[in-house]
Amino acid sequence: MILKKIREEDINYFFYLLKKNPLTICGAIIILLIILCAIFAPFIAPYPEDRGAPLKLSERLQPPSKDHLFGTDEMGRDIFSRIIFGCRISLKIGILVVLISMTIGSVLGVLAGYFGGIVDIIIMRLTDIFLSIPALMLALAIGAVLGPSLENAMLAIVVVWWPWYARLVRGTVLSVREEPYVESARAVGASNFRIIMRYILPNSISPAIIQASLDFGYTILTAASLGFLGVGAQPPTPEWGLMVSIGRKVFPTFWWCATFPGFAIFITVIGFNLLGDGIREMIDPRLRVR
Repeated sequence: MILKKIREEDINYFFYLLKKNPLTICGAIIILLIILCAIFAPFIAPYPEDRGAPLKLSERLQPPSKDHLFGTDEMGRDIFSRIIFGCRISLKIGILVVLISMTIGSVLGVLAGYFGGIVDIIIMRLTDIFLSIPALMLALAIGAVLGPSLENAMLAIVVVWWPWYARLVRGTVLSVREEPYVESARAVGASNFRIIMRYILPNSISPAIIQASLDFGYTILTAASLGFLGVGAQPPTPEWGLMVSIGRKVFPTFWWCATFPGFAIFITVIGFNLLGDGIREMIDPRLRVR
């Protein structure tokens, strides 16, 4: 009965915080719409075959109309349909890159903060090396070395993204490891693995989760930048950054080719940022709106 009451209070407080953050609701709605578009893309897109490379010369570079809401590109493909299917790629990039980066960074951060000494020195100096190079430049260099493809671009982003989580988690672990309950666990002979999994990690992961909620948008934007520069997704993949890169060749005469994919990137990044800010305010008591 008490547990049920606590859950009801938590749910009510959650919705109270949502009502105090209308921008968070806007972000959640945007992300929900993107998720729905990704799931039901074959049913929403009026020309699902245009996600590939069909050649329709008679319909190439047509302006927005009733038949083609966002116009057509240089191959006659419906831009609206390609943007809808691009939702799948953007969500795939955001979810995989953030989860892998957070996992790697959190593990290394916990090891560095808990054991200290030479382990801390090695991990933190490696982290400093990666953080000393601008993220986009390093990702661009790694992507160029690995070869242009969506998978290599995602790997490049993971390589440059994990240090942020490692440093963030390590700072939290340094304070958590001195807590009385951790000292008590050591005193009764608990193993390092048990202490880390039972006490250190659960009490140190919140900052990483907050950071991850904010990083979804930036990850998608970075992947789009790599696609725009030619080291990310390759034709005929309906990736938004690649679509902007191809559309700029005929801009501004055929403005819709680059404008609508760019607007899709803008809306998605804004949605994730608004939602991430709201999650940060809900999790961190110091930032909660009263």
